[in-house]
Amino acid sequence: MKTEQQECSCAMEQKIKEEFATRFGGEGTFYASAGRINLIGEHTDYNGGFVFPGAIDKVIEAEIRPNGTDRCRVYSVDINETAEFGLAEEDAPAQQWARYIFGVCREVIKRGFEVKGFDAVFAGNVPLGAGLSSSAALESCFAFAMNDLYNDNKIDKFELARIGQSTEHNYCGVNCGIMDQFASVFGKKDCLMRLDCRSMEFEYFPFKLDGYKLVLVDSRVKHELVDSPYNKRRQSCERVAAKLGIETLRDADMDDLDRIKDEISEEDYKRAEYVIGEKQRVLDVCDALERGDYATVGERMYQTHAGMSKLYEVSCEELDYLNDLAKECGVTGSRIMGGGFGGCTINLVKDDFYDPFVSVVIKKFHEKYGHDPKIYPVIISDGARRL
Repeated sequence: MKTEQQECSCAMEQKIKEEFATRFGGEGTFYASAGRINLIGEHTDYNGGFVFPGAIDKVIEAEIRPNGTDRCRVYSVDINETAEFGLAEEDAPAQQWARYIFGVCREVIKRGFEVKGFDAVFAGNVPLGAGLSSSAALESCFAFAMNDLYNDNKIDKFELARIGQSTEHNYCGVNCGIMDQFASVFGKKDCLMRLDCRSMEFEYFPFKLDGYKLVLVDSRVKHELVDSPYNKRRQSCERVAAKLGIETLRDADMDDLDRIKDEISEEDYKRAEYVIGEKQRVLDVCDALERGDYATVGERMYQTHAGMSKLYEVSCEELDYLNDLAKECGVTGSRIMGGGFGGCTINLVKDDFYDPFVSVVIKKFHEKYGHDPKIYPVIISDGARRL
C-alpha cells in the first residue's frame, strides 16, 4: 500500500510527463534532488564549525531532454510559467526562478564543462518558505542532470554543490553557505551527515528512526526585521575571534571566552557563548546517535533552542511557544530550525506521542495566533539522482 507521500510523488511525476509530452513531444530523462533539514548546528557554518543535515523525502523533479539547439526551454508546473534562454552570460532570463537554472548552466560552463540546449519540465513538493531549501534542490537537480547528460558524470559531487552555491552568489543575489547544496547532493537514505564547514570533510551517521518520527511545525510567520540581524551576529562572532587572536570561534572554548569577558560587550559574549556551546552539541549528538541514545539527542535539541532564543536572540514568540508546547507534550527534542525570526521548529517525537502532539499544537497555536501551523512529517532520504 502506497503512503500519502508516495502517492503525491507519483501524481507529480505523472503531471510532469503529461506537460512534457504536450509541450515538447515524446519523453526525456527524469532527475530529482531533495530538500533538506538540519538536525542541529545552527549559525555554526560561518564560525568554522559543524552542521548536521540530511536530505528529505520532499523533492524537485525534472524531465529533461537535449533539443539539439543552443536554447533552453523550461516550464515550471508549480508556477505555470515558461522561460526560454540561451547559454551566454547576456542571456540571463528575467524570471527569478529561471535564474537558478540558468545560473547552474553558466557555472557548469565556466568550469570548462559542457552544456547544450535542452527542454525541461519540473515540479516540486518541497514547501516554499519553510526552511527546507527548495532553491538548493532545484539547483542540485539541474546540476546533476547537466553532469549526467553532457559530461559523463565527470564533475565530482563537491563541485556540483559548489555550482549550486555559486549560482546563488552570482545569479540570485544570496550570499549563502554550502550546507543546503551539500545536503541536496550528498543526501543518503537513513543517514545524516556531519559536515566540517572548515575542512569540508564529512561523515555519514545512521539515522534510521525506530520508534520515533521527525516532524517540522511551520509557524507560517516570518518577522520583518528593521536591521540586518544575521550580519550583526556574524560581526559579534568575528569581533570575539579577533580579540582571541583566532580565525573563527571553532578554535575557542568557554575558558578562552571567560578570559576576555571584561574586554568585550555583554552582547558579543552571549553570541560567542551560544556558538561555542553549539559546536559541542553537534559532536554530542553524533556520539549519541552511534549509541542509539535519542534521549541525549533530544536534550541537545532543547539546549540549542534555548541558546538561540536567549543567547543568540534569533527566536520569536511563536517559535518559543511551539517549543514550550513540545515540552508539554513529552516530545523528545525540539528546536528552531534555520536562521530564526520565524519559520519552523524541528521535532523528534516518539511514535506514541505523535498524533496527540500534532493535535495539541494545531489547536493551541490556532487559539493563540489565529491560524494553523503547517505540519510536515519528514523521512531522511537520498539526494540528487537520476530516476
